[in-house]
Amino acid sequence: MSQTLYTLPVIGMTCASCAGRIERALRKVPGVRAANVNLANEQALVESESASLEQLVQAVDKAGYAVAQADHELSLGGMTCASCVGRVERALLKVPGVLSATVNLASERAQVRSIASLDPQQLIQAVSAAGYQAALTSAERPDPQAAERRLQRERLAVIAALLLAAPLVIPMFADLFGQHWMLPPWLQFLLATPVQFVLGARFYVAGWKAVRAGAGNMDLLVALGTSAGYGLSLYQWWIAPAGQMPHLYFEASAVVIALVLLGKYLESRAKRQTSAAIRALEALRPERARRLVDGHEEDVAITALSLGDIVVVKPGERFPVDGEVIDGNSQADEALISGESLPVDKQPGDRITGGAINGDGRLLVRATALGGETVLARIIRLVEDAQAAKAPIQKLVDRVSQIFVPAVLLIALATLAGWLLAGAALETALINAVAVLVIACPCALGLATPAAIMAGTGVAARHGILIKDAEALEVVHAVNAVAFDKTGTLTSGKPEIVHLLAAEGDEHQALRLAGALQRGSEHPLARAVLERSAALDIALPDVEASQALAGRGIAGRLEGRELALGNRRLLDESGL
Repeated sequence: MSQTLYTLPVIGMTCASCAGRIERALRKVPGVRAANVNLANEQALVESESASLEQLVQAVDKAGYAVAQADHELSLGGMTCASCVGRVERALLKVPGVLSATVNLASERAQVRSIASLDPQQLIQAVSAAGYQAALTSAERPDPQAAERRLQRERLAVIAALLLAAPLVIPMFADLFGQHWMLPPWLQFLLATPVQFVLGARFYVAGWKAVRAGAGNMDLLVALGTSAGYGLSLYQWWIAPAGQMPHLYFEASAVVIALVLLGKYLESRAKRQTSAAIRALEALRPERARRLVDGHEEDVAITALSLGDIVVVKPGERFPVDGEVIDGNSQADEALISGESLPVDKQPGDRITGGAINGDGRLLVRATALGGETVLARIIRLVEDAQAAKAPIQKLVDRVSQIFVPAVLLIALATLAGWLLAGAALETALINAVAVLVIACPCALGLATPAAIMAGTGVAARHGILIKDAEALEVVHAVNAVAFDKTGTLTSGKPEIVHLLAAEGDEHQALRLAGALQRGSEHPLARAVLERSAALDIALPDVEASQALAGRGIAGRLEGRELALGNRRLLDESGL
């Protein structure tokens, strides 16, 4: 029986008796032949005949210690259907040290949990050996422009395929009106060949990789089916008597490739749209900040900041980091976190959430959390984890997809043999077998569930609802009552004027003066006033000597009158 050697990084050991306790726990696992624990380098060397890595990790946990683990995220390329997902997952799980692996076809990413000592390059090599591309995702997000360019290339390929295939299909529609005409074979050949071998080259490449990895995928089905139709057309053309129009199938192969390309383009566009929520959340993170060094402001990238740095945040700007106010008075619109529509007063000692919008005061903020440790980054990670998770139904889909392509190939061969045994001509038998190959496409099988999960979590995130996992999304349809744990009232996240009462004069004039003072302001309350003014079609005049009063409000002069608009503190200062 083959033996496997595991090297486990163990944390929590403090003395020799700890090492002895872990050794005894590991030796009790069925299938373990030897276990030696080194206290100095905190590693356990285990020789096993049948025990799995999960059993060893559980044994260490039960002994009161832990095996150091790490999470890796891979961006994948070359996957086309659900069977690809299963193949990549199996390749990753075979890597010694991998505890779990989840592949998402919609986002083209893999989430892998392993022991901490595993070299991530082993994961990349395993995926490459399975016939796909893989790379560790960087801390920076993918370039949205690159994704848009890739989508543009796919769009152009679809348009070209449809334009080339159209002249081959139009004569078929002419038959409906009694017009029997067909393009000459040489012209059909010239139109179909670029579609088959230039625009359809991706199917041959991906299909060959699948064969080389000892498996099959949707691209293999498309390549086999369309090649059979194309090859049969060449054969029919070659054996046809001079001057006689042969029965050709160039249009079938060209149309199948064009339609599959269209499907792949729509699939790519759907993936891009479902990730819009993540991009919207990321857009809330400023890319640059003003760092205060020795009394001078310097414009730096967010990645250049360190914990404890002092950043300057001007009125109307987003806070670039989580931090603590050390100087200044203002308000912060924190609706992205709390859903509260009213801005929250901020003064020295108060906490700030990165991504929130500063009010009308200048603040100095000391950074207390950066990068992936900010509240907003953790929210983004939560949404991504929910999108990458597999719903219970997806596990059933994965099991079916593993045998789908081989089953389709066997059915196609059985179809071919069955028609031949029944006495049909080779042409008829081949066409029916090809129909099985090209119609039985497992792509939707593997894409439907992850795409639905991404769409659901994405729409929820845009409305401020965070879904922790795919299972919650699957069972939420059965919910018939919702209890909100919320102090006060549920809000829409932005203020609006619902009632206005003027102490003197009419409400229309009071709104005109308030709107004039707040023209151009980005304060949430100012926007509420301006939206109400616009709805009532109130013309707002220009204010003279306008002045923002930090932490209090705004003042100015209009038509010879001194005006002030703000909070209770401003009213007290004005003697009102």
